[in-house]
Amino acid sequence: MYKISKLKNKMTLITVPLKGTKATTVLVLVPVGSRYEHKKISGVSHFVEHMMFKGTLKRPDAQVISRILDASGADYNAFTSKDYTGYYVKIDSTKQAIAFDLIADMIYNSKMEAVEIEKEKGVIVEELRMYEDNPTMGIGLLYDNIIFGDCPLGWDEGGSEETVRGITREELFNYYQAAYKTENMVLVVAGNVDKKLKQHLKHFLSSDSEKNKSKTLIKKNNFEKFVWPTSKLPLEQRVAVKEKKLDQSHVIFGFPGIALNHPDRYAMSVLLNILGGGMSSRLFVEVREKRGLAYMVRTGSSNYRDVGTSYIQAGLDPKRLGEAVKVIKEELQKICDTAVTEKELKDAKSNISGRTTLHMEDCSSQAEWFAKQFWMMDKIMTYEQVLQKIKAVTVKDVQRMAKKIFDWSEVRVAVIGNVKKEEVINLFK
Repeated sequence: MYKISKLKNKMTLITVPLKGTKATTVLVLVPVGSRYEHKKISGVSHFVEHMMFKGTLKRPDAQVISRILDASGADYNAFTSKDYTGYYVKIDSTKQAIAFDLIADMIYNSKMEAVEIEKEKGVIVEELRMYEDNPTMGIGLLYDNIIFGDCPLGWDEGGSEETVRGITREELFNYYQAAYKTENMVLVVAGNVDKKLKQHLKHFLSSDSEKNKSKTLIKKNNFEKFVWPTSKLPLEQRVAVKEKKLDQSHVIFGFPGIALNHPDRYAMSVLLNILGGGMSSRLFVEVREKRGLAYMVRTGSSNYRDVGTSYIQAGLDPKRLGEAVKVIKEELQKICDTAVTEKELKDAKSNISGRTTLHMEDCSSQAEWFAKQFWMMDKIMTYEQVLQKIKAVTVKDVQRMAKKIFDWSEVRVAVIGNVKKEEVINLFK
């Protein structure tokens, strides 16, 4: 059973002991991401994440940090989303002291040297180009922009080449000082939790770093709330096309969805699973198996504290794009008009339960689950409690959500491929 406590420096600690594992994950989550940025410093949260690995007062460069972790056989990384930034080390539990020491040192004592900052700008720009050149990844960025527009939710978490190259050392360090406060952070220890935990925690209690002297604090939820347009947008403003010479058209069809804490989120999960959650799902069968229109077709959702979106993603034959649009539209209309079967409902619930259970076998998944639950939800729920909510979803709930979400007159479309915007617009008229 998990336990929540506060350290003397106001950092939140969540311990999640797991039986039968020889691994331990130490994760720190800071509740700031690209939503907290303004245009000039777009990408700064992600930039700070990169700089955490570039050397501390105790470990002067990136090689020292990576050698220690590599020599221990650890799995380690960091991630930046629109809402938060996280750092984790998953390690042999007998070596977990290394994880506590290193993460605390990185979070508190990163040097952020000007020379390293300039060098890292090139690394980040190449990362942005990698995503841009990969249409499977780039389509998500294009979709975010068409559904959320020119606001932090619609921007790339990594920023743009222009903003990344323009960020100064002062801007980077000021943001770091304001966001990386102990009262802003949650530390999660999941897996084989050492009996020497109190001793390990001293690493997180010994900080007198320069940033802690700053009075500025970027607080959770201190971002501009997103509001959907009060009137329906014309089709031309709901379609985004990036022309690129590809053999395949990468497409996302999306709709305004629901916020992360909305009580209907469980029904939404079941609905999306029935539509595109696996190889026996409706869209997979109709689009791929019966017609051979795509190799990949799936459903998904992006949910934030105040807003959300649900979507269908596919890689399609450009010459048969019109046929694919017709089939997908028909399937969405069908699930709105006719209730799903009890068998479909049962199978979808079982699929969600099975996938979740397998995913949560990993201590890193457990750590991330509790960290996100703590910062993003109204209250912490275990995955077992969530599965009970999934189990309670009815056929009527699924159809009600389908009617609520899948309004074709509100569809947003993002396409990357050898096709023109006018051609795509004509398919939706």
